[in-house]
Formats: sequence, C-alpha cells, structure tokens
Amino acid sequence: MPKSPERCQEIRQEMRSKILHESMLYFAKNGFSGTKISDLSQYIGIAQGTIYVYFQSKEDLFQEIFSIVNNHQDINDMKCLTYLPISAKQKILQLSHSLMQRLEQDESYAAKITLNTQMMFEKNDFRSRDTTYQSELYKYVAKIIKQGQKEKTVVTGSAMKLADYYWGVIYLYALKKLFTTKYEMISANDLARILLKDETKKGSEI
Repeated sequence: MPKSPERCQEIRQEMRSKILHESMLYFAKNGFSGTKISDLSQYIGIAQGTIYVYFQSKEDLFQEIFSIVNNHQDINDMKCLTYLPISAKQKILQLSHSLMQRLEQDESYAAKITLNTQMMFEKNDFRSRDTTYQSELYKYVAKIIKQGQKEKTVVTGSAMKLADYYWGVIYLYALKKLFTTKYEMISANDLARILLKDETKKGSEI
C-alpha cells in the first residue's frame, strides 16, 4: 500500500533530523575541516547521496547545524538567571547543577558546547559578528561573578577571566563526554567551587 503524502513528509523530516543530530556529534568530534561527507554518511549509516537530498553541500549542512547550535534560548535563560533577585551564590549553584545535569544526560548538549567553543577560536566563513552565543554566556556569568564579589561570596580577580575559566572546565567535560567512555564527571558543587570562596580560606586572585 503506497504511503500517504503526510507519511512521506514525516519520513523525510525524520531523516533530516537524524542527519542533523548525527552530524552535530560528528562535527564536534572531527571539526569542519576534518569532516568529509563520505565519512559522515558512513558514520550515520546512510548513503552519501542521501545527505545531498537534504543539503546541497557540507557548508550548507554546517550552516544548518550552526543555526541550531547558536540557540538564543540559552542566552535568554542565562539573562533571566542573572537578573533574578537572589544571591550570586544561589545563581552559581543553580547554573552549575543545570549545566552538569544537561552534560550528563544529553550528548547533543556536549556537542553543542564543543562546537560553540570551537567557533570562538576558528576563523572561517561561519563565524561572524552575529555569533554571540558563547560570548553572551560569558558576559552574563561575569555579571554574576561581579555580584558575588560585592557580596563577598565569589573569589577575587577579573570577572571575565573567571568566567573563561568556568566555561573552560565545562568545555573540558563536554570533550570527555564525547571522546571517552571511562571518566568521572565533575560534580555540580565542585564546578561551583571554581567561583565560590572557600569559607575557611581567603579567595585567591586569577
């Protein structure tokens, strides 16, 4: 019995979603320049021509992934957290628990963190002045850090350097999630302690 037009459309959408999901993981692991469509199709388990049915080129596919990765909802969520009427310590603990939970449960989120960090340092056709995702996240964390420094709960030092250090640790564990099978994920409390003062010691500068 022939498939209905609606079912055919569903199948096409499912395949397109599969290609995007698997490609995001592959690009995160191999980078743009290290990715060939022939290798990617083998990784996904589909014919090379199937990818070209949905995307004209590797560049077209990467641009689509870029638009997914550069999701401004995360920025909006971070902005909301930054301006909540609660202490910086509570914000840092809440953020750390949320980030580590997402990293542990979702490989796609690890790929997203990895790709975004790579895009910050790669000079290619896909990076532009509109690529604000990672830099905005850094800025909002820096705002929380400054609040915490005023409240005497966050270590002293450059807020942007501390934000960079904080996200650098998250990037490290995103890489571990993607590349290794045996590793121990840092706890949310340990992640938060990167920024929070040890109550028994004086904060150190970075």
